Amino acid sequence: MRHAETVTFGGSALNRAAEIRGSDADARVERSDSRSIALWRGKPLFCGEDCTKLAILPTDHPLFQEAESPRVPPIFLGLSEDGSTVFAHDVSAWTPPDVDEDKLRQFFDPTQQHHPALPDDHLFAELRSVMAQLSPRDAELAATARSIFAWHRSHRFCSNCGEESRMAQSGWQRNCPACNTYHFPRTDPVVIMLITNGNKVLMGRSPGWPAGMYSLLAGFVEPGEPIEAAVRREVFEEAGIRVGAVSYLASQPWPYPSSLMFGCAGQALSEDITPDPNELEHALWVSREEMLTVFSGQHPTLKPSRKGAIAHFLIRNWLADTLE
Repeated sequence: MRHAETVTFGGSALNRAAEIRGSDADARVERSDSRSIALWRGKPLFCGEDCTKLAILPTDHPLFQEAESPRVPPIFLGLSEDGSTVFAHDVSAWTPPDVDEDKLRQFFDPTQQHHPALPDDHLFAELRSVMAQLSPRDAELAATARSIFAWHRSHRFCSNCGEESRMAQSGWQRNCPACNTYHFPRTDPVVIMLITNGNKVLMGRSPGWPAGMYSLLAGFVEPGEPIEAAVRREVFEEAGIRVGAVSYLASQPWPYPSSLMFGCAGQALSEDITPDPNELEHALWVSREEMLTVFSGQHPTLKPSRKGAIAHFLIRNWLADTLE
């Protein structure tokens, strides 16, 4: 697909400089030209009038001295075009006043947090709220940092012996001091499918989604399973639809918390939908003409997939006939 890498989080050619991870990169935290992004409980720090630019701070900023998590040192993200080093700091040790924990746990967190050491236009915000408006570089840095910090939070202990592991290689590895096992960041492969039958596309909604929200069907790839087989299996399991030809379209890193979405096209061999209630609350076929009204915001009940998500990207290109 010619436009594959234009998907949100599709990459910005960041030089991740894996060859200097470790003591070399760690020593650069103290350099005056080093910069860092900040995340609070998985929410990146944004700035600007519309809060749509990733805030880049010097690594000696007071925020990092006051609120840095003692358990998670800065993570090395890569080198910028001018050769300066870019890190990510976790400042989740800071407790903002009047935190609404219920809203933080919602499907979409609408709240924003402001640290007193920062200008008024610097706010911690849900990445999904601005992902479609970020530059490719800002999107890649934010997604990478969010996924790596989430991995460190959920993989503190060695899966081999249970001992608490230690961060190594500038955040890209954890080592167990007891059994010497090395652990590396996980990425979960997920297929997301543009299943068509003539002029119609298959859409579904999961239980608990906001009213009117539908998206393409998706599911995890199982061990030992090719992507094409995963597409056919997931569509049949969720909707009872048999799928014939499958082709790859585009991929998207999805930092919620650490998936890699493989966008595929599939040809349905049947039309009768039998949804699995454990997987889908509802599924339906939507014609191209009806989908145009959905994307224009004029449909009475259906809402388009969120901008920035690969589902929105694939459907938009299907509508524009630019999937090649």
